[in-house]
Amino acid sequence: MVRTPDSTDVSRAGRRAGRGARDVAHSTPVRVAARVGIAANGVLHLLIGWLAVQVALGSGGQADQNGALGAIAAEPTGRVFLWVLVVGFAAVVLWRTVSAIWGFGYVGDRTTQLTKRVVSAGQAVVYAALAVAAATTALSGRASSGGGGRATAGLLGLPGGQVLTVLVGLGVLVGGGVMAWSGWQKKFTEDQDLSGADSRLRRINARTGQVGFIAKGVAIGVLGILLGVAALTFDPQRANGLDSALKTLREQPFGVFLLVAVGVGIACYGVFCFLDARYHRVT
Repeated sequence: MVRTPDSTDVSRAGRRAGRGARDVAHSTPVRVAARVGIAANGVLHLLIGWLAVQVALGSGGQADQNGALGAIAAEPTGRVFLWVLVVGFAAVVLWRTVSAIWGFGYVGDRTTQLTKRVVSAGQAVVYAALAVAAATTALSGRASSGGGGRATAGLLGLPGGQVLTVLVGLGVLVGGGVMAWSGWQKKFTEDQDLSGADSRLRRINARTGQVGFIAKGVAIGVLGILLGVAALTFDPQRANGLDSALKTLREQPFGVFLLVAVGVGIACYGVFCFLDARYHRVT
């Protein structure tokens, strides 16, 4: 007689699968690859910062992740490097997913632990999108464009799309504000183990993190405002991703100087990512 699995068997299988996922995510190869992924994000932000400065000085180009990936693809060995980025980003997705479920045991406060898990889940989604974008660029040899506008158009096309877009815009605006505030308060150091870093590296880590988080927060906040404008005008091209946000900054009074400052700040975030790749608690 064939025994039918009961709820206990299912529960045991679930626990085994969970332990297996944790073991894989905490294994040395995945931890090393996750650090590669964090450093790869630094490369992207250095390129985005450089592209933002180029836009500020009047040249064309796409100052966002797709623009940065396209710049990498244009190099002789760019496609090979893009596949390295894909592997690193995929490892970060696995690590962040497991952290969202079981991570941050070193945090004593339950509310703070829950907040960090939610943030980790969001980062898993972001890195998954980066992995897909890098893989797509590696396969085609060029980066896509206009993705932000298409996403906004799809959102506006839903029932109640204008209200939904405004709400998403408010969420993005708040997210940008939180990121800038976290940078000012140096909250990013809570997830780092700097015990092995000397005082000079600690200062560089703190300053690049502060400037980088604030600059990214400003850019993300502008994107949130543009989503609201897109909803009110029913024009999805008003919110065509980070590229639109940065180019909107350039159109403001003293916008060239403002965009150069933000571009340099985003590049500082890239430098911070290299340090974070070394000192982040990848556990």
